Amino acid sequence: MCDTQVLITDDAVWFAKNSDREPSEPQPVVRLPSVAEDSQRTVRVTHIEIPQVARRHAVILSKPAWCWGAEMGVNDAGVAIGNEAIFSRRASLKPALLGMDLVRLGLERAASASAAVTVITDLLTAHGQGGAAGFSDQRFCYDNSFLIADSGEAWLLETAGRSWAAKRVEHAQAISNRLILGADYERSSTDLHSQPAFARRFDTRLMPYFAGATQRRRLALTGLGTTSPVNFAHFAAQLRRHAHDHDNPLRGSNRDVCMHAAGFIRRHQTTGSMIVRLQPAALSAWFTGTSAPCLSIFRPAGFVGDWGVLTPESAQVAALLWRRHEWLHRRALADATLRQRLRVTRDQVERQVFALLEPTVPEPEALIRADRLVAAWHKVLWEAAARMPGQPLPRHWRRIAQRDGIDPVRATADEYNS
Repeated sequence: MCDTQVLITDDAVWFAKNSDREPSEPQPVVRLPSVAEDSQRTVRVTHIEIPQVARRHAVILSKPAWCWGAEMGVNDAGVAIGNEAIFSRRASLKPALLGMDLVRLGLERAASASAAVTVITDLLTAHGQGGAAGFSDQRFCYDNSFLIADSGEAWLLETAGRSWAAKRVEHAQAISNRLILGADYERSSTDLHSQPAFARRFDTRLMPYFAGATQRRRLALTGLGTTSPVNFAHFAAQLRRHAHDHDNPLRGSNRDVCMHAAGFIRRHQTTGSMIVRLQPAALSAWFTGTSAPCLSIFRPAGFVGDWGVLTPESAQVAALLWRRHEWLHRRALADATLRQRLRVTRDQVERQVFALLEPTVPEPEALIRADRLVAAWHKVLWEAAARMPGQPLPRHWRRIAQRDGIDPVRATADEYNS
């Protein structure tokens, strides 16, 4: 389950996504350099091998640690992409390209949003999509929809098997885990020459219903349609939205944009979040690199320099920041006092760091200062939580802790420190 949204304003295109995955699945943020002349003829993606291209863009990706592809990301040409699981009538476990593979491939190979649509659909036509897409659930598979944006435009791309349809975004768009395109798409696969309503032809009903996809999309669109100032704080609030205002995340539902796992029907949670501002002169990218944006802080990332949110590619399986915060996140789930302290102090720090981003092109020193501020917040809160007694976790979360070894009650903070 995921939620992706885009908003086109007079001076920028804003792009944001929550990635909802299994609670035990680490999702580090990694940066990969550009490639000018690659002599390798093929590349092994998650399940299959496909032809490689010689020239590729540098990318910053938020990606499941086990997967070659990514849930979301941005490239050095100013293209941002995020995908959604779509449980179409053609979803298949047969190994092919995952939607996450297509996100990364689109970012590595395209210099514009329109070009990314072409890259993804050409690959889809050539290799298909499918295969196990879960961390521990190897029967979990799906097709995909995508939002793709650059500083000048955005596209909605929906797929079912090798069929696809795409439409340019006029002002604002949000997607969740269901198809929404009718027959008014602008580009499509050759088998759709008769212009059928795409969603009606390919979507299923059961999974989107239990996933609360319609309600989550409506909640996101409501926020995009407000008259609030459009800035990083606004989009951080967008990604932290719950269908009902409540203090306890475990009282939520699948209708929440900020998802919290709590049982069989609600098995996934938001394990990573991203906000990107795309402008002709610059881009600004912020990631949590951690679970639950309502209990996390956004951190800057760039294509030059060292940033606290980035995990070296060689260490992505360890996902140190993600695991460290997961210990804190699970403590906060069971402790109302810690949740309150986390949110109050987080909001204070974010007001400072987002204020540093008001210029169209923030000074590098401002971003470095912002990075240090959020790292200091995390360190102080981590150390404070370590001095507090852990509260018992709900039964569902106890089972998760036993399975993945991140137990905030039985283990000390030092076990997750580095």
